[in-house]
Amino acid sequence: MATSRLDKFIKKWIVKGTYFDYPTLFYIVFLSFFGFIMIYSSSSFVSYRLYGNRVHFLNFQLLFASLGFIGMIFVSKIRYQRLKRFTIILMLIELVLLLVVLIKGVSVNGSSRWIQMGAFRFQPSEIAKMIIILYMAYMCAEKPELMRTLKGTINLFAPVLVLIVFIAIENMSTALICAAIAGGIWIISTPKLIYLLAFIPAGIGGILLMVFGRGYRGDRITTWLNPEATEKGYQTMQGLYAIASGGIFGRGLGQSIQKMGNIPEAQNDMIFSVICEELGIVGAAALILVFLLLIWRCKFIAEGAPDRYGSFIVCGIIIHISVQVIINMCVVTNLMPNTGVTLPFISYGGTSIVFLMLEMGMLLGVSRQIEPEGQRLESLADED
Repeated sequence: MATSRLDKFIKKWIVKGTYFDYPTLFYIVFLSFFGFIMIYSSSSFVSYRLYGNRVHFLNFQLLFASLGFIGMIFVSKIRYQRLKRFTIILMLIELVLLLVVLIKGVSVNGSSRWIQMGAFRFQPSEIAKMIIILYMAYMCAEKPELMRTLKGTINLFAPVLVLIVFIAIENMSTALICAAIAGGIWIISTPKLIYLLAFIPAGIGGILLMVFGRGYRGDRITTWLNPEATEKGYQTMQGLYAIASGGIFGRGLGQSIQKMGNIPEAQNDMIFSVICEELGIVGAAALILVFLLLIWRCKFIAEGAPDRYGSFIVCGIIIHISVQVIINMCVVTNLMPNTGVTLPFISYGGTSIVFLMLEMGMLLGVSRQIEPEGQRLESLADED
């Protein structure tokens, strides 16, 4: 009796598909290990100066990446269709976490974005990206009737907009990424374009309000336009010096000069400038190529997904990675104002790498249900 219940549970929750997308796994592992190398290279000087050893930041990244990798493997074996029932609960939990941040958030570098739990702290806004992917995929796949009317569309977006507003109070860059994820999945699910035209002015108005509603954000625009003339443009200028000194082939791995205390947060938001200095334009282009290959594999998985829900989950992950990579690289090269956006898989950050790996688990979980060579695999998309 117990065995039959266990078999039933496994049948409902665990994927036993014969397909697994190993190229995607390779790109994930490659980017992660490249990130470890660059975190050590970019942080060893500052790590020794602050903590007396050169691997402080690397050790923490290895710890959280390992936890994330274990979570990725676990999530990849779960039938992603089962995540539907937790969507609303996860939205409510995220809302509570963001409220806690606003009330009792830990401030780092002038921004209250973290919740402290003992020796560790985490950033709920990083979790929001994954939750918004699940929510939008669920609503657009399971309740398409909401998109047939303006009222329904507003009701669909209302919970997401609340999360985005709470995030934007202290973290506009992450709020923009979340908005891109939500809007991208919505557009892919073929809504009425007239609604999109109605939301564009509202979105622009919201961005302007967030930018000029907080004084320091307006200052970032000024700094972006003329970084060499302002004190706050120091980080941007040091990053540009690093990129310029790297040239075509770079100074060599580990040979960066600007990382020696000149670039603030070299292991975080500005790590791409260290990559350019040490590996040159060639190395930077190779990294971009790997990201493009990962996105291409994600597109393959989205097209082969057994249902709309799985396809929309993968599309949300594509949008997340693409937008975050573009924003980070544009900030480092001063093509847009400075924001606190990390480079996926590469930059230092515990919360970021853990939940990015969980997203990769969902991606691989969808890939497990792709039907190879026309063979029909069992699906629980419509089962409860």
